[in-house]
Amino acid sequence: MSTIQKLSRLLLFREPQKPQLLFEAGEQEDRGDVPTDRRQRTREQRSQTGRLENLISNKVPLPGDLKQTRQMLERLFRSPGNADVVIRQFTIGTDPPFQAMIVFYDGLADKATQNYSILQPLMLLPALRPLPGKELVENLTDLIAESLLPGNEVTEVTTYQEVADNVMNGLTVVLVDGQEKALVVETRAWEHRGVQTPQVEAVIRGPQEAFTEQIRVNVTLVRKYLRRTSLVNEFIKVGEMSPAQCSIMYLDDIANPNLVAEVRRRLKSIKADYINESGILEQFIQDQNTPLAPQALSTERPDRVAASLVEGRVAILVDGNPWVLIVPTTLFSLMQAAEDAYIRWPAGTFARAVRYAGMALTMLLPGFYVSVVTYHPEFIPTDLLLAMTGARELVPFPTIVEVLMMELAFELIREAGIRIPGTVGTTLGIVGALILGQAAVAANIVSPILIVVVAVTALGSFAIPNYELSVSVRMLRFGYILLAVFLGLFGIVAGLFVHLALLAGMRSFGVPFLAPLAPVTMAAPDYLWRGPVWEQERRPDYVDPLRTRRQPRVSRGWTRRKQKEDGDGGA
Repeated sequence: MSTIQKLSRLLLFREPQKPQLLFEAGEQEDRGDVPTDRRQRTREQRSQTGRLENLISNKVPLPGDLKQTRQMLERLFRSPGNADVVIRQFTIGTDPPFQAMIVFYDGLADKATQNYSILQPLMLLPALRPLPGKELVENLTDLIAESLLPGNEVTEVTTYQEVADNVMNGLTVVLVDGQEKALVVETRAWEHRGVQTPQVEAVIRGPQEAFTEQIRVNVTLVRKYLRRTSLVNEFIKVGEMSPAQCSIMYLDDIANPNLVAEVRRRLKSIKADYINESGILEQFIQDQNTPLAPQALSTERPDRVAASLVEGRVAILVDGNPWVLIVPTTLFSLMQAAEDAYIRWPAGTFARAVRYAGMALTMLLPGFYVSVVTYHPEFIPTDLLLAMTGARELVPFPTIVEVLMMELAFELIREAGIRIPGTVGTTLGIVGALILGQAAVAANIVSPILIVVVAVTALGSFAIPNYELSVSVRMLRFGYILLAVFLGLFGIVAGLFVHLALLAGMRSFGVPFLAPLAPVTMAAPDYLWRGPVWEQERRPDYVDPLRTRRQPRVSRGWTRRKQKEDGDGGA
């Protein structure tokens, strides 16, 4: 037997080897091969973890013993192994003195605020104002909050869960011996990005401010644009393991209470470990899981959020994310740009028509090209048909292969341009598309007319103002290409009917996705076209706002006075 045959038999008929596990300790423990002391440590660790989880989930109240509270907090925050949690014990300078401690995360809380607003008043100032001992002991927490802490936000908590939540959010918790309540002082000071210009929704005319990763800064930006006492901001924690701080904003005198209640219900019913981005949250609260279109409008502009709130919609903000969700939304809302309201209505209408044309070209032009070249060449003028036929004589591939190759190549260039950082990505996209197209035509891989079709398709996708909708349209065009290959123009028309039927059946928080077109409602002239601002008298009725009229019938009062003066002069 040759050496090669021996090696073959050895490889083919050897005994199967068990793969080496990454964590062998767990498997050994299941088999009982682990030493007794190791199994005991593992069981103790699991038991302690379960007790700490119950401490949070069951909302265990704080005891009055400071020593017991400190031991439990050290276990809860994994101290001293957890290096950035600080538990600092000190003495309140009263007569008699009391033991106290503060708990905070180093880096999340401002130490200067702690020194001047917590430690200094409690350790030095109480000795100047002695109080009767009995009254001091019974009402010590209230007296400290009212008389000794100069912070502008001081609240009381009574459970370990509330202590942990506030500490993890950058606040400082003050605990006093003998008291079953703790004080929470506002000391948040983590680093964050400042307010900058919009990176995606850039405009030529209009505000140049965008949201940041700080939810309180974002709420402030919205209040800056919408100065109204009825503007409500509700904080809701979403998530199980690491709850995300979410906010819903709405105008209490305009937004429908049922819509607000539905948004609140969906957010509170989410059971997930970790939600750190509004895109993830959007997938949890959307009505239908469909790739046709997004069911919430995402924006980075506070002025657009303010305008949506005035219409009766609800905004959802997520801490740590600069994108805000606006619900409910429709197809026509997704096709509107932030700049539409800032320019005169003829220009706004023209820009909106260009966007709809771009969406149609992106979705249908490649499929139309395939169907006409393959099944319906009689639709092409004779001279153009002869030119196209001559250009395609040396192309060895059928039309469908040619189209799919170029479409996928352009998507590859687009994705690579996004992933490459800085200006290199933009340069790569432009140069790559030019070089690839010219080289493909020179090598007779594709015809020149197809390069024009792909370029127009790409430009049309860039004209869609909403990125999620643009991605959906780009994916749908491949479906129309396949329909054109098998059924020609009939397939495209049939696909359009099915597509429109599916869009008509979609809902965004109960609102039809094609409203006010299907079903037809009496909405303001601001969906297919941009009407004059003085004629937009009513809010969108498909949102069912509490106040339907947003301005009087004659909003330009100077025209009425001018007509009256002209009438008096003529008399």
